[in-house]
Amino acid sequence: MRLNLFLFIITLFFIACNQEKSNTNESSLERSKIYYNQEVNLHNIKQLTNGGDNAEAYFSFDNNKVVFQSNNEKWGLSCDQIFYFNLSMDNLFVEKPTLISTGKGRTTCSYFLPGDTSILYASTHLGSNNCPKKHERKEGDPYAWAIYDDYDIFISNLNGNIIDTLTDYSGYDAEATVSPKGDKIVFTSTRSGDLELFTMDINGKNITQITNTLGYDGGAFFSPDGEKIIFRASRPNTEEEIKKYKDLLAKGLVEPTKMELFICNIDGSNLTQITDLGNANWAPFFHPSGEKVIFSSNHASPEGFPFNLYIIDITGKNLQQITFDYVFDAFPMFSPDGKKLIFSSNRNNGGGRATNLFIADWKD
Repeated sequence: MRLNLFLFIITLFFIACNQEKSNTNESSLERSKIYYNQEVNLHNIKQLTNGGDNAEAYFSFDNNKVVFQSNNEKWGLSCDQIFYFNLSMDNLFVEKPTLISTGKGRTTCSYFLPGDTSILYASTHLGSNNCPKKHERKEGDPYAWAIYDDYDIFISNLNGNIIDTLTDYSGYDAEATVSPKGDKIVFTSTRSGDLELFTMDINGKNITQITNTLGYDGGAFFSPDGEKIIFRASRPNTEEEIKKYKDLLAKGLVEPTKMELFICNIDGSNLTQITDLGNANWAPFFHPSGEKVIFSSNHASPEGFPFNLYIIDITGKNLQQITFDYVFDAFPMFSPDGKKLIFSSNRNNGGGRATNLFIADWKD
């Protein structure tokens, strides 16, 4: 997840482990499944990684490659770095994929550029070679993600060499994704004083702010025709909520437990909220038709977990549950040809903490 996914998952696991003490053996077996009978849209599901924390996996334009972030200790990592692999040739159960990022600092939010010979991602390595300090949550503190000011957006070739730097702002620039048309990038930045969405040309020029409402706007993706943007947002409304949001942001933190999905045109016009479900609704991605959005949510989970995948019309109607995991499913992405869905999940990890990548044939 953008903004320190893995602390989020670890928090969920501590909750899950406490809950698991009272679970039956049958429940433990259910959590080790790779597929659930209710998941009628997913066919031929396959696990791609085996251990560690692996997330935010996104297809190349030609459908053949995948870029993702991982902090797998078996690969010599101490915090998130960016890798890519070939779906038909590489077996991540037995071999380490190709490292794209520098191995320094912390990285997040990678995405292929048109031509599939370069990848953009955000990294803190210009601020320090070391992993940035994790936010230490004290008893009674709200659960929060760290917003690292050292994040900037870079372009690397497939050999891991940085060939361009797209941002050099002193605050947070990250969560960048690329339009299917290949002309625009959308990203989240604090350069306006709040966490807002911006677009820029594929070469980093013509940076334009497209959201301007108080609250965290992030995790944005373009529609298949490149004309709309879907994203997650928090919207503090009361005096107390606004103060809390501003106080956390001043400390480089954001609370992710209440988020809904919004859609707008690429210039920010026609902004529309499409969910009002409560809890955390995030990681949205457009269905190949452009008329629906798949996303992760815990809105049906009083304890805060599990997170499962849902799909909804861009009008906010016809909500449908897609996955039925017992802990965590998130970061869904359809392949550009619309035939496959890739996502991250805690399923089939033996009840441990590993978050793995899964891929399935998609059937409407």
